[in-house]
Amino acid sequence: MFTLRRGVEFHNGKTVDADDVIFSFNRHRGKDSISGAKPLLEQVSDIRADGKQSVIFTLKKGNIDFPYFLTDYHLVIIPGGTTDFDNGIGTGAYRLDSFEPGVRCLTRRNPNYWKAGRAHFDEVETIHIPDVSARVNALKSGVIDYMERCDYRTAHLLERLPGVQLLNTPGRWHVTMPMLTDSPPYDDNNVRLAMKYCTDRRQMVKQILQGYGAPGNDHPIARDMRFFNPNLKQRVYDPDKARFYIKKAGLEGHTFKLHAADIVFPGAIDSAVLFKEQAAKAGIQIEVVREPSDGYWQNVWIKKPLCVSYWLSRPIEDMLLSTVYGEGSSWNESRFKHTRFNILLNKARTELDRNTRREMYAEMQQILHDEGGAIVPFFMNILEAATDKVQVEKVSAHMILDGMKIAERAWFGS
Repeated sequence: MFTLRRGVEFHNGKTVDADDVIFSFNRHRGKDSISGAKPLLEQVSDIRADGKQSVIFTLKKGNIDFPYFLTDYHLVIIPGGTTDFDNGIGTGAYRLDSFEPGVRCLTRRNPNYWKAGRAHFDEVETIHIPDVSARVNALKSGVIDYMERCDYRTAHLLERLPGVQLLNTPGRWHVTMPMLTDSPPYDDNNVRLAMKYCTDRRQMVKQILQGYGAPGNDHPIARDMRFFNPNLKQRVYDPDKARFYIKKAGLEGHTFKLHAADIVFPGAIDSAVLFKEQAAKAGIQIEVVREPSDGYWQNVWIKKPLCVSYWLSRPIEDMLLSTVYGEGSSWNESRFKHTRFNILLNKARTELDRNTRREMYAEMQQILHDEGGAIVPFFMNILEAATDKVQVEKVSAHMILDGMKIAERAWFGS
């Protein structure tokens, strides 16, 4: 049971109650829902009110970490019965003034925001500038005060600009190259292993990220997470092993298509080209297909057999593993299905002994490392930049834009 904070108001003045919470969560649980949070709520069998201030979640099975699941960024609370979402009515620090999709969004401070000492700006304008060079120019000229996703190749130059600060935060943001495990040729684990062994992760970190990151190991759990497996041997570039596995699969001479677009992250195309060069040394032929950024997530991701993708972090391991690799998840980008993995995923949620849980998550990481459908070449530092007048506390490593809360947490200072 969760007791709601009293006195929290929506932007339209209505006080939040249990019915609003139930309505908001059930939108994600619906039969036809394609929400990224739906797999996180599959464990919920019922949600009901206990008066106006309490909500009871009934789970199909126990889950020690269930409260963390409710922090997912999709799960915002909206007024019950909402059918028109153009007004953006919620409980956040800023109220929607105007919104032009793909262009700009203007919000103004919510005078009744329930968090004390937050939301210091009178208004916040968010501008969509897809080209990284244009973003830098906008920052230099004072058009914007804060920018996300700096170009790793030129980030060091930002530090030299007068009036500009580079915010470099080692984080859990990682790149993947998912392979559809239910479709040939990636339904053969020999092919998946060949792809993993022909990935030179250290070279990618050095050349693509300019050192602003760390090698990945074909699972999504970052080193600073609770149940990271330190005993899992780091996979290294091995063209001979890659050649062995591709021969075992009977696909010598086959050309694999890798689909990519720079909308994924600054340097995504360069990463794909570098991967092609690395694979060539193992005799594996890669054709890089440069996709348009517009429509990439609708037309390429989870549709093409091999593509470039990325994932922001989640506060706990289960949320990442359930969303990206759990059977039945609409965001399972490699369509990975593994009986033992899913058994462990479910058992770990109810295991009270921390050491036993650690062993379960360690085995899940091993399974993904050995049999998973995604290459995880590297983890990226979160690189963002701001004018000197922007003041911010320790930047969150959880997600971009200070854990998606930069407008709430930052302020202007002299």
